[in-house]
Amino acid sequence: MSASELLIFGGEPALAALAWRLEVPFLSASTAPVGGGIGLRNWVLNVQVPERYDRRDISAHIADVAAALCLVDDGVGMLTAAEVAAVGVAEDAGVRVEATVGLGWPVWAAVPAAESKTTIGPGTLNTVVFLPARHSDAALANLLCTVTEAKVQALLEAGVAGTGTASDAVTVLCPASGTTEPFGGPRSAYGAPVARAVHAALRSGMSAR
Repeated sequence: MSASELLIFGGEPALAALAWRLEVPFLSASTAPVGGGIGLRNWVLNVQVPERYDRRDISAHIADVAAALCLVDDGVGMLTAAEVAAVGVAEDAGVRVEATVGLGWPVWAAVPAAESKTTIGPGTLNTVVFLPARHSDAALANLLCTVTEAKVQALLEAGVAGTGTASDAVTVLCPASGTTEPFGGPRSAYGAPVARAVHAALRSGMSAR
């Protein structure tokens, strides 16, 4: 199962990054700002940026980092102000999860309209999940929900006053061929180990902060 490579940059705006170089394209479902949606992806980046990061050309920034690392074709790019070297890692039944935990500004998802417009600071929990078996598009979409449910469970158990941050991202990847799993809920064949591994990785990441 794919593991990340920690890369340190010499200067801003990128301080460091976790990179996953995939030998063959994987099918991905992602909420990331770059490479999000469902499709074949060749790499994943989780890039650490300064707390006062204010660039709006995120696609160009990710493209620059990818080019510097000789990553080609389509990939997924995420940003976080969390220290990526403190990544939490967990494995369960062939599922591998790596999560970076930034909790400087936790928020509740549902708040009054006036509060939802309040400017917030950097944070971000980015979660990357690798599955050993092909999943349907619907199952991958369902797994994004399963990851989020496990994330919220981990946060509540840790006493965090929020369901996450306003910029959290999730990326789930699986092989592009093979027998297709139709379900991704928390009691499905792979959804259950995904939930456990996400929960464990986030708790590990919170402990490392």
